[in-house]
Amino acid sequence: MTESIPKKPLKKGSLVFIDKSIYDGSVEALASDQDLPSYIFEGPGEILSIKEEYAQVRWRRPVPDVWFKLDQIKEYIVSE
Repeated sequence: MTESIPKKPLKKGSLVFIDKSIYDGSVEALASDQDLPSYIFEGPGEILSIKEEYAQVRWRRPVPDVWFKLDQIKEYIVSE
């Protein structure tokens, strides 16, 4: 059923999380610390800026903002 729902493009202000399966196989994962915090995979983070194929994400924690490739980012769905 969800296949018929069009996927919304990610934009500034979108709540997101990082798809671990996509991130783990990336060049960025090879260049980064192997022990990443779980909150980036659980979400939500907020997109602050998008430049070409990268998005700057801010987490709801006192940590620095991080740039991720857009294909590694998934929309965080708030369950009510």
